Amino acid sequence: MLLTLIRRYSKPYLPQILAVIVFQLASTIATLYLPSLNAKIIDEGVSVGDTDYIWRTGALMLAVAFGQVITAVAGVYFGSRVAMSMGRDLRRDVFRKVSSFSAKDVNSFGAPTLITRGTNDVQQVQMLMLMGLNFMVSTPIMCVGGIIMALQEDLSLSWLVWVSVPVLVAVVGYLVVRLMPLFRSMQKKIDAINGVLREQIIGIRVVRAFVREPYEVKRFGAANKELTDVSVKIGNLFVLMFPAIGMILHLSTAAVLWFGGERVDSGDMEVGALTAFLQYLLQILIAVMMGTFMAMMIPRASVCADRIGEVLDVEPSIHDPQAPVTPVEKKGRVEFRDVTFKYPGAEEPVLSNISFSAEPGQTLAIIGSTGSGKTTLVSLLPRLYDVASGDVLLDGVPVTELDRDEITSRVATVPQKPYLFSGTIEHNLRFGKTHATDEELWDALETAQARDFVEEKSAGLDRRIAQGGTNVSGGQRQRLCIARALVSQPKVYLFDDSFSALDVATDARLRRALKDKTKDATVIIVAQRVSTIADADQILVLDNGRIVDRGTHEELLETSPTYQEIVESQLSAEEVA
Repeated sequence: MLLTLIRRYSKPYLPQILAVIVFQLASTIATLYLPSLNAKIIDEGVSVGDTDYIWRTGALMLAVAFGQVITAVAGVYFGSRVAMSMGRDLRRDVFRKVSSFSAKDVNSFGAPTLITRGTNDVQQVQMLMLMGLNFMVSTPIMCVGGIIMALQEDLSLSWLVWVSVPVLVAVVGYLVVRLMPLFRSMQKKIDAINGVLREQIIGIRVVRAFVREPYEVKRFGAANKELTDVSVKIGNLFVLMFPAIGMILHLSTAAVLWFGGERVDSGDMEVGALTAFLQYLLQILIAVMMGTFMAMMIPRASVCADRIGEVLDVEPSIHDPQAPVTPVEKKGRVEFRDVTFKYPGAEEPVLSNISFSAEPGQTLAIIGSTGSGKTTLVSLLPRLYDVASGDVLLDGVPVTELDRDEITSRVATVPQKPYLFSGTIEHNLRFGKTHATDEELWDALETAQARDFVEEKSAGLDRRIAQGGTNVSGGQRQRLCIARALVSQPKVYLFDDSFSALDVATDARLRRALKDKTKDATVIIVAQRVSTIADADQILVLDNGRIVDRGTHEELLETSPTYQEIVESQLSAEEVA
């Protein structure tokens, strides 16, 4: 998978990669040429006292060194640009793929691991690309070229190369094999700690309300310890690696000086040749060491690439139709025909044989006990999930035959857990209609009973909203989400228990204002509070995923035992009468 990702994302940057290869090749050749020039100055210039030769060769050496610096900088520059660009493209594609996931797909992975795969995992692959582009040319050429140049200087010392290089490769290979499973485990531990931290941040109010800070500290500490233990094991291998490489380098240097010194003393070898041989041997070992650093990154990057590939290769469970249908009418008529839905892995369906219709200008309410399937039901219309059987129709066309944009242009949802994005109030309100005017925004705020608290702040529409809307109250968050839906001016409004955080007076004012604003649209309300839906044109009573009763408030009070129990649990006897 790692090679597949690199091939796929390197294609647009082949000219830049070619430039990297050329510059790295020039830099490596210059690096290999410098020790030879140095040896000539020592053996042919200094030994005979030829000052002109020393100056000429020294000037050439300076020019080669200057060229080596320029080409090395250029190679690193282009390599860095290519690696960062490839990382950018990879992050973009992971984000787009995750954005196309249905709720089922997201749940199958889990939010924490998707976050890690789109950030940390991509970073690891990107860093391997950077190291590869910087050393993929220089390392093999430096190694092979260094061996050839060293043998040209003195063939009898070549055995030092054949001994030191395999020893270094064997040590590094052993450590890399040990690192592979540890890196895989490390990525899973990062997922786990990311999930715990995310839960604690999102649920901080619940944690504090139930005084569960000590428990959460222990839970985070356990996840943190597991990650630390794996990291320590990896660190222990790295601790062994660098001293082992250093020892091999120093022993090789000592061996060259020892055996080379004897050959110089016997007159079989020049001092300059010995110096050049030593430099070539060090270049060979340094090239192997650079290859080692790349080899150390390959296991972790390979694991990360596999995890990224799992996301990119997933086919979203909900597809846009190949030949989408455009409804002739755009009224907002909603119809469920014998709909059954079951979550993946569940033994029993959440919804069974649901059939109803809602006409434009009508308000349909859904009520039932917790877990009866109310939220799941309204999630089927915007196609957050696909039904197991039956049909969900919008203006007479099954939603499975409609383009996603066509659905969202007709249906606006205010979710059970209202969510605001980081930015300004204006940015959040324009989420459903980018080109809405300020007058439309203020009109929606007024209908949603949110204008007063927005005007209280001097910033007005430019007031900053924290991620998730955590810097406003629950009621304000709900009203801003309702205003966002109103701005988009859809044909169908889905209010999924969107009034629960409002006091009774605000709830009543908001419902009165909504009547005029949504008089030509279809309104579907999921509610726990009976007073919110008492004036609905039709009320569906859900129990264990089935519609057990339907009718108006007055009709259900007379005929539905389930509805009577709900009413009696919320109202006094006088109010029921």
